[in-house]
Amino acid sequence: MDHVIRTDASDSPYNLLFKSLSLILLSHYFLFIFLIFIIFLYNFLEIHFLRDLVTGFRGDPVHLTYSASSKLYQTLAAKCHVLHGSPHLQTAFLTFFGRAPDISYKRHLFQTPDGGTIALDWLTYSDVIQGSTHVNQGILNCEKNPIVVVIPGLTSDSAAAYIKHLAFKMAGHGWNVVVSNHRGLGGISLTSDCFYNGGWTEDLRRVIDYIHCQYPDVSLYAVGTSIGANMLVKYLGENGVNTPLVGAAAICSPWDLLICDRFINRRLVQKCYDRVIAIGLRGFAQLHQSTVARLADWEGIAKSRSIRDFDNHATRVLGKFETVDTYYRHSSSANFVRNVSVPLLCISTLDDPVCTREAIPWDECRANEKIILATTRHGGHLAFYEGITAKSLWWVRAVNVFLDALNTSPYVNRSKKVQESSSTAPIESSVDQGPYINVAEDGMVAAVGTMASDKVVEDTPSEPVTQIKKDEDTNLDTDSMTEETLPGIDGTQSSNQNVDDLIVPIRRRMDQLSRHSRISIWLLVCIAITTTWPLVGSALILFLRRKFKSFTPMALLRS
Repeated sequence: MDHVIRTDASDSPYNLLFKSLSLILLSHYFLFIFLIFIIFLYNFLEIHFLRDLVTGFRGDPVHLTYSASSKLYQTLAAKCHVLHGSPHLQTAFLTFFGRAPDISYKRHLFQTPDGGTIALDWLTYSDVIQGSTHVNQGILNCEKNPIVVVIPGLTSDSAAAYIKHLAFKMAGHGWNVVVSNHRGLGGISLTSDCFYNGGWTEDLRRVIDYIHCQYPDVSLYAVGTSIGANMLVKYLGENGVNTPLVGAAAICSPWDLLICDRFINRRLVQKCYDRVIAIGLRGFAQLHQSTVARLADWEGIAKSRSIRDFDNHATRVLGKFETVDTYYRHSSSANFVRNVSVPLLCISTLDDPVCTREAIPWDECRANEKIILATTRHGGHLAFYEGITAKSLWWVRAVNVFLDALNTSPYVNRSKKVQESSSTAPIESSVDQGPYINVAEDGMVAAVGTMASDKVVEDTPSEPVTQIKKDEDTNLDTDSMTEETLPGIDGTQSSNQNVDDLIVPIRRRMDQLSRHSRISIWLLVCIAITTTWPLVGSALILFLRRKFKSFTPMALLRS
């Protein structure tokens, strides 16, 4: 049936317009609203997929910042063609669709002088080529292969997708990789009152010194990601030439925590990431509630809705900082860039939703001949996915190419000479001074005991362990980052313990963390919907009122 609009000279243009709009089918309006929502979500998540599709996934050029007299650039970076192109997808893609390679680590437990426990997860070249089947062999089957120490992000550990990508890539190219998990992460409970934070470099310093003492003839490198990159750059600046490291790479470092704090509270997109990260921090605190509640303001931590809230109630108190801003200023790595004395590749993106471009120390990096700063227009935070299938990360490939080139360059010999001339007395090994492991009621794993011997624990998921042997490596499956052993108190009593009693609480905690991750993902979607609804809903109600004069929102709900 054709609709005819009768008009007269008294009708205003607006009345004619609304009469015309009333003839459009309601389904077409819903389709239009859906398209608007998709476009908003596309820009909100900063995926840029269509743009990459049009350009054939060639990506953006990489802008390199370096000293004009830098021999590092002339001999290395100029030959690294990967630093001159950057196919990418974004941070949200990493969260939703990131697929990590299936790998298994071997675990060492490193005990610090204050009683803290750090999980060192190893992946060697032989593990990738042959598989992790030789449990009783030493950690390094290829003792002359270079070692790279990986420092994860704020609440990440060796099970994170981007860490697996890096470890698998480096190990597949002949490197021995060790992921230094932060205290309380990687399935290990807190065993002291000392906590890590964004500027805490003591743990990293002790781990690097220990590995160097164990393998003094092997070239040692380090890669830091996100807050781990901030720790690494700060450590390099603090130590100067007095570091065993030959070279390093810092990926998506926040550089200046105070500037990043202001940035992440500026716009809606950043506030969403702020809320998601805060959820992860609260989850970390809940895993160690018995210790955290005793030392910090637990009520304030439980109510934290932002990173700053958590830092105010937890990090500031545990780190003994007067204010949150004092903590941010003290922990920012930008203040230490000028003192970095080993070759350092820094990779940052200009659209990073967490670590703003405003914090990048451009001039300081340009003034230091040891630093090459690579920036891209797009890439998100620790994303840089390559190709339409997005199975690999560009920054992982860039780090691998750079460190490979550095390892075969004259810089290795120069660095070794500097290290020998400025070396100090080796520290006493403190790995696994507690050779036994306790599984607490909350499912966390802790090293106990005071025996000063280097012992590792085998991970046998199908049956309880009844004996611990010296110098055995821990097989750690990345999908279930747990270990099961004797409590270390009564051997006869432990041998009769049902293994299910050990596994159930651990699985319960891991499932809890998985639920927190899913909540974080859906939180972004819900925020995107609620932010567009006031505008779209108002327009829809106005249209329905024009078409149906008796229409009210309550009538729609009753129908």
